[in-house]
Amino acid sequence: MRAVLVTLRPKQWIKNALVIAAAGAAGALGHDDVPVRIGVTCAAFCLLASGIYAINDVRDAPEDRLHPRKRHRPVAAGQLDPRLALLLGAALIAIGLAMCTLARPLLAVVAVSYVLLTVSYTLALRRVPILDVTAIAGGFVLRATAGGVAAPVTLSRWFVLVVTAAAVLIAAAKRQAELRRTESTGMSARKALAGYRPAWLRVIIGGSAAVALFAYCVWAFAVPDVDDVPWRPLTIIPFAACLLRYGALVRAGGGEAPEELLLSDRWLQAGGVLWLALFALTVHATG
Repeated sequence: MRAVLVTLRPKQWIKNALVIAAAGAAGALGHDDVPVRIGVTCAAFCLLASGIYAINDVRDAPEDRLHPRKRHRPVAAGQLDPRLALLLGAALIAIGLAMCTLARPLLAVVAVSYVLLTVSYTLALRRVPILDVTAIAGGFVLRATAGGVAAPVTLSRWFVLVVTAAAVLIAAAKRQAELRRTESTGMSARKALAGYRPAWLRVIIGGSAAVALFAYCVWAFAVPDVDDVPWRPLTIIPFAACLLRYGALVRAGGGEAPEELLLSDRWLQAGGVLWLALFALTVHATG
């Protein structure tokens, strides 16, 4: 059971908070049965992600055994039978798709697109420079889209651009950390890493951070002040602080496991809590 739980990677479920964020950004979480649909959708995407991780672990087991951290994954370490992992992955994906269909039929289309994209990434795209980063970013955008479809609400173009740029930043930072590790340890790099140069990745990281901040500012200022208080623009402060903090951690060598940074760095967590508090006040003031 422990091997199964590790294979599901519950720490990665934090990424599915984007499903909730999409509805929250539109101020729809308090409407009718929206919280129920969003909760079901978030749970469904957690199952979809875990199912894909199980399949991915079987596919990457030989490569994972050469990795200093990934070699401890249950399939690579011989703690979980590959056939059981494949059955588990297929079952979780089937349940996740069924939940999306029950929540809203159109949501099933988004969920299928997410599965196809992530499976394509596992099988091929992760080995193609640029396309691998694009695929990772696409996964984040589809999570946000799922939240909008489940609510249902129309997502702001600027909000989608924020998500896309932030996702590109995270993906490029991940590749930069992997490239540093392979260079420092002398290990052979994956095929996709051979197509990157540190300078290129720094440009992508810096550019995507700038685009994310600009788009967020435009999105934030699109909402009028309430009682002369710029509630949503105030959220720019913790958002920018989190971007700067994440950039500092990436420059220090972090970023290969984004969820570990989010769950371990208290300053990122403090910035996230402050952002959430200010955003909640924004929704309350405009609601």
